[in-house]
Amino acid sequence: MKQLNVFVFLFFVAVNTNAQTDNKETLIKEMLELSGASKMAFQTMEMMISSFKKQMPAVETDFWDEFMKEAQTGDLITMIAPVYAKHFTENEVKELIAFYKTPVGKKLVEKLPVISQESYGIGETWGKALSEKVAAKLKAAGYYQ
Repeated sequence: MKQLNVFVFLFFVAVNTNAQTDNKETLIKEMLELSGASKMAFQTMEMMISSFKKQMPAVETDFWDEFMKEAQTGDLITMIAPVYAKHFTENEVKELIAFYKTPVGKKLVEKLPVISQESYGIGETWGKALSEKVAAKLKAAGYYQ
């Protein structure tokens, strides 16, 4: 009988822990949706594709269009949720949800894509200049001609 009690106890602990994990994951997905993470992921993919198109002009537009159709940001959100779960408690996620529902939270979500796009261009310019600098130093050091 004692073994049965232990089994029942462990079963209820496991079920309760799983329910808590499911609830936390659901909350994290809500928070990511409110934060605009899906839109940001899609926008990032669009910027990457735009960059690829410039680097590979021979690739037809249909190829990139098909690629974009296959890329599902929901899959990314599902993959990212455990990372947030590791770093935030359920109560902290609830606080983040509350923040994203405030006027300033909504403004952040509204402005972040524009800020991100502007920052991406700046980062691209910075990265190009940095790579040119590294290449010049490598050449000056005799690593390649």
